Amino acid sequence: MTTQVTKGIKISVKTNFEGTFFKNYKMHYAFGYTITIENQSKDSVQLNSRHWRIYDSLNDLETLDGEGVIGKKPVIMPGDSHTYSSGCLLTSPIGAMRGHYNMVNFTTGERFRVYIPTFKFSAPFALN
Repeated sequence: MTTQVTKGIKISVKTNFEGTFFKNYKMHYAFGYTITIENQSKDSVQLNSRHWRIYDSLNDLETLDGEGVIGKKPVIMPGDSHTYSSGCLLTSPIGAMRGHYNMVNFTTGERFRVYIPTFKFSAPFALN
């Protein structure tokens, strides 16, 4: 598990290999990840948007931006957490992701970034 804390918000990431399949005459590797966002601060916060950098060892860097996570903009009270699962497809058995969440502190009105640590994808049969 990979973890990082930014301004009292702890991000924990767990990854797993889902399998392979052919799409458009090319092999693809499916990876899943589960992220827990834990509010260790004393203020309520809301996750508004996300930014991802996806690294595929055989492709160029891909960046993605979007609102919320899996269709939600969770409000996380002090001491609470929000967990969700998602995934990505790579064209190689090795890759990584990192990024940040754009959040707002409800007490101060401050907008801030919470950094998501780099987490790696590796199919069990891939040699590093």
